[in-house]
Amino acid sequence: MSDSTRGGGPAPGGGRRDGYGGGAAVLSAGIGMTGLVTYAYFALASYALDDDAYGRVTLLWSAVFIVVSVLYRPVEQLLSRTIAEREARGQRGGAHLRVATQVQLALALAFAVGVLASRERLEQGLFDGSKALYWVFVVSVLAYAASYFARGFLAGHRRFGLYGALVLMESLSRVLFPLAVAVGIAAGEATVALGIAAAPIVSLAVVPWALARRIGSPPTAAGAPAAALGAAAAGEPSTEAVGGDAEFTLAKGAGFAAAVLLIMVAEQAFLNAGPLIVNATSGPEGAALAGLVFNVLLIARAPLQLFQAIQTSILPHLTRLRVSGDADPFRRSVNATLAATAGFAALVALGLLAVGPALMDVVFDDAFSYGRGGLVLVAVGMGFYLAAATLNQAALARGRARRAAACWLASAAAFVAFLLLPGFGDRVLQVQVAFAGGAAALCGLLYALYRTGNDGRP
Repeated sequence: MSDSTRGGGPAPGGGRRDGYGGGAAVLSAGIGMTGLVTYAYFALASYALDDDAYGRVTLLWSAVFIVVSVLYRPVEQLLSRTIAEREARGQRGGAHLRVATQVQLALALAFAVGVLASRERLEQGLFDGSKALYWVFVVSVLAYAASYFARGFLAGHRRFGLYGALVLMESLSRVLFPLAVAVGIAAGEATVALGIAAAPIVSLAVVPWALARRIGSPPTAAGAPAAALGAAAAGEPSTEAVGGDAEFTLAKGAGFAAAVLLIMVAEQAFLNAGPLIVNATSGPEGAALAGLVFNVLLIARAPLQLFQAIQTSILPHLTRLRVSGDADPFRRSVNATLAATAGFAALVALGLLAVGPALMDVVFDDAFSYGRGGLVLVAVGMGFYLAAATLNQAALARGRARRAAACWLASAAAFVAFLLLPGFGDRVLQVQVAFAGGAAALCGLLYALYRTGNDGRP
C-alpha cells in the first residue's frame, strides 16, 4: 500500500493521512459481525415463522432498504465526500452540513407525505392487510434518515470505529426480536418485524460519543496552497476560496445527491427487485417463493454488507488523493481493492461449489432444493458487483456521478427486463442468471468509465 494510505504524517494536500487501510480494517471487523448477525436474524425468523409470514417479513425488509438506500445514502455519500474534500483543501464553515440537512429533511418529508397518502394501497397490496407491518415500514424509514446522516458525518471525519459501532449496534438490537420469538418469549411476525424499526433508533446511541469529542483538528489554511496546486495539476479549478463556504450551495449539493439517488435506485433494483417481482408475478405462491429468492440473494447481500466497510472508507480516501493530485496512489488503491474483491469472490464461489446446497438446507428451514450451479452463479455475480461498487466510488471521487448513474441505470434496466421475460420455468434460476449477467454488464460499463480520461490524473 502506498504511503498516502498509511496513518501518521501530513498528507500530500497538507492535511492528515486518512488511514484508508486501517479504517477499512476497523470497519471490516464491525460490519463483518453485522453481516453475520443479519444472517442470524433471517435464519431465526425462518425457523420462528411459517413460510408466508417469513415471506412478508423479507418483503418488508426489502421495501425498507430500497427506500432508505435510495433516499438517504445520497446524503451519506455527499457528506463523506464533501467533508473529506473540504478538509484536504483546508476549508472551514458549515454550509455543507446545512445543505445536507436540508436535502435529508426534504427527502424524509417527501416520503412521509407519500407513504401516508398510499396507506391503504401499501397495507393491502404489499403487506397483505397488516397494519403492524405498514407502521413498522413508516417508522423504520423515518428513523433511518438520522442514521444515514450520522454515517456520512462519521465517515467524512474518519471516525470509522464509531461508524462500525453504529451498524453493529443496529444489527444486534434487531436480532433480539426474532430470537425472542424463537425461544417463546414473544410470538408473531409483527414482533420479528418490529426489530427492523427499533434497530436504527437504538444505533443512534453512538451519536453522543461523536458529538462529545472534537472530531479531528480543524483544517488550516496551511494545507490549502498544496491542495490548490494539486487540483491545478489535475486540471481542476479550485472551486472555493481557502476557508470559505460560499461555493457550497444547495444546488451543488442537491445535484450530486440527485445523481447518487439514481445510482441507489439502480442498486436497489439489483438487490431487491428479484423478490418483489417474483412475489408480484407468481400468484398464490408469490410470498413463499419471494422468501426463497431472498435467501439465495443473501449470498450476495451478506458480503456486500462486509464490503460496505471498503466503500465507506475508500470514498473519502480517494477524494483526498484527487484533491492532492496523487495519481499513482489513486490507481493503486483502486486496483488493490479490485484484486481483493476478485479473490474474495473466488473463495466464496469455491465454497458454494463444495458445500453450498447443504449449507443452505441447514441455515434455512424450508423444503426448497438449492441448486449448486445457481449458487455459484450468484457468487460470481457478487464478485462483479463488488468490483462495480469500487469503480463507482472512484467515479464519485472524480466528480463523475452523472456518468456513473447512467451506467447503473442501463444495467439495472437490463436486469429487470430479464426478470420480466415470460416462459422461464425456474423463477429462482431466472433471478440468479439475471443478477450475474447484470452485475457483469455494470462492472464493464463502470470500468470503461474509469479508463476514460485516465491519462495520469486521479
